[in-house]
Amino acid sequence: MAISSIESVLQQMRSVAQAAGHATTAGSEVAGGGFAGELKKSLDRISDTQQHADSQAEAFELGKAGVALNDVMVDMQKANIGFQMGLQVRNRVVAAYQEIMDMPA
Repeated sequence: MAISSIESVLQQMRSVAQAAGHATTAGSEVAGGGFAGELKKSLDRISDTQQHADSQAEAFELGKAGVALNDVMVDMQKANIGFQMGLQVRNRVVAAYQEIMDMPA
């Protein structure tokens, strides 16, 4: 995949995130963005999704009006998929790091 293709995909991801209303202040702590900034934003989104799913589940358990079981289950699955994706990215990064460290000098 060419660098221009990767840049266009990143730009599309940013535009979708902004259209969805995600706050961009989470990435401001990492100067210059790049891989570290995108990784931090992704981890923040995963965390936000998990917190939202937990609050939805708690609201359903307390019997609050307007919280349906199917919405809770969908939110829980979204949080689970996001977590699994983050876990796989971490595994790939660790594997790449180990492969680089095993290279001869």
